[in-house]
Amino acid sequence: MTEKSPTNSRSLSWRHGVVSVNALGGMLGSTSFILPNGRQVSPFHIAPWFDDAAVQADGGMLAGLRGEWPCVPFGYPFPSDEYPAHWPGEIEASAEVEHPHGFSANTDWKFGPEQPDQITLSIDYPEDHAIRRLHRIIKPDPNSAALDIELIIESRHVSCEPIALHGCFALPLTVGQAKIETSGFEYGRTHPATVEPEAPIFASNEMFNSLEAVPTRTGKIQDASKLPLEANGEDLLQLDGLTGPVSLRNDEAGFRIAFDWDQNILPSLLIWYSNRGRSAPPWNNQHLCIGLEPICSPFGMSPDMARAKNPINAQGIPTCVPLSPDTPLTIRYRFEISQVEAVQ
Repeated sequence: MTEKSPTNSRSLSWRHGVVSVNALGGMLGSTSFILPNGRQVSPFHIAPWFDDAAVQADGGMLAGLRGEWPCVPFGYPFPSDEYPAHWPGEIEASAEVEHPHGFSANTDWKFGPEQPDQITLSIDYPEDHAIRRLHRIIKPDPNSAALDIELIIESRHVSCEPIALHGCFALPLTVGQAKIETSGFEYGRTHPATVEPEAPIFASNEMFNSLEAVPTRTGKIQDASKLPLEANGEDLLQLDGLTGPVSLRNDEAGFRIAFDWDQNILPSLLIWYSNRGRSAPPWNNQHLCIGLEPICSPFGMSPDMARAKNPINAQGIPTCVPLSPDTPLTIRYRFEISQVEAVQ
């Protein structure tokens, strides 16, 4: 393996690919895997404003949006007048956060010593925060086109925090040429309010048991597993009680990426449909990706909502992770690429 270390990123090559990691957010950056037939594929998304000077000058998570990164604590306030009675919407109306999706998602991490087989990073949180430090270890599998990752969370005091692994994946341009595959889940939920008033996709506050049949705002049923969608839209779905990994199959490029993690810690999956639905800069109706985000959270709402009684944890699905200064929490997960027959 070989490695190089610019000040704001680090990369590592091995027999089955090249992985890069950015200091900002500790985000996975440009990463390519080599398929058995010799082709290289790049499954992770990079936002189209990556070289927009104005966006980069603003900094923060949006400037670096790409690949995958940890969010601790996950979420931000989502005030709305649309919450049904069983959702405590008043919590979101009064909630405040300084850093959407957490301090670490908006700040530069520090790289550890260079090593031949892994990339390590860490970040210290402000002294008044319940979280003390995060460590991140990205290790290519020497025998396959895969990455094994560890997130280690150290706490200052006892707390319960919503947590996410914010995976963002590139999509083909042709409608329906990618597919989300799951091993099963207990409950599927649409967002209880409206995520993007300009371009909602799904009916609000509905339950479903298959991604292939999700109710929409127009009263129709949408196969939400096939991507990209035909019409512009921006929305969220949450799958609770998953029983195995989730995969994204890209039929146009001929590969599948599987995302596996510890569902005992992160029991839900948030699916972010960013299908050219946001018109405001820097989105400009050009942002196309799918977010597959293992979470312990209610739809990425505020940490206050995650800790409060809500309809998700009322059904036995936790929405925050208990943390203690006595024992660091380690979350292990894996991305693995396999070859599928390309559809032209």
